[in-house]
Amino acid sequence: MKLSTLALRVLDRATQGANVAGTLLIGGLVVLICADVVGREAFGAPVPGVPEMVSLCIVAIVFLQVPQALRAGRLTRSDGIINALHRAQPRIAAVAETVFELLGFAVAATIIYAHWPILVRAIERNEFVGSTGNLTIPTWPVKTMILVGCALLALQFLARILRRHLGEPVE
Repeated sequence: MKLSTLALRVLDRATQGANVAGTLLIGGLVVLICADVVGREAFGAPVPGVPEMVSLCIVAIVFLQVPQALRAGRLTRSDGIINALHRAQPRIAAVAETVFELLGFAVAATIIYAHWPILVRAIERNEFVGSTGNLTIPTWPVKTMILVGCALLALQFLARILRRHLGEPVE
């Protein structure tokens, strides 16, 4: 097996793992919100910190699942022009797709570059959401998930270029 093929398989497994983690977070949110509603209505005692946990988890879910959306060819985009270009001029379409993927990589890399100091500061300062004495939730795990998701997204953009170069199908 070629090194490039092995690297793509490892990347795809890591991307699937992040997607599964995002799905588990969705399941956890469903349980948490249901418990909050039942606690609020049946016992007059909501689960503390639910709004904070939901707001943190939604951001984490998006960043954990977007690399798999790109890998599966389900990232939202307007593809009317590119589909027509594929039919009329496949080589120009391939160049346009590569430019799109390089721009996507640049955006993801920029987010990583900008987010790294935010993550470091959150760890150093022990940043949290919530109220002291009631419930506090550290923000660094979510900030780490954002960084991991962006890294996987950036690598998936590069993987699409590599797959096209290797003649493999790019969804």
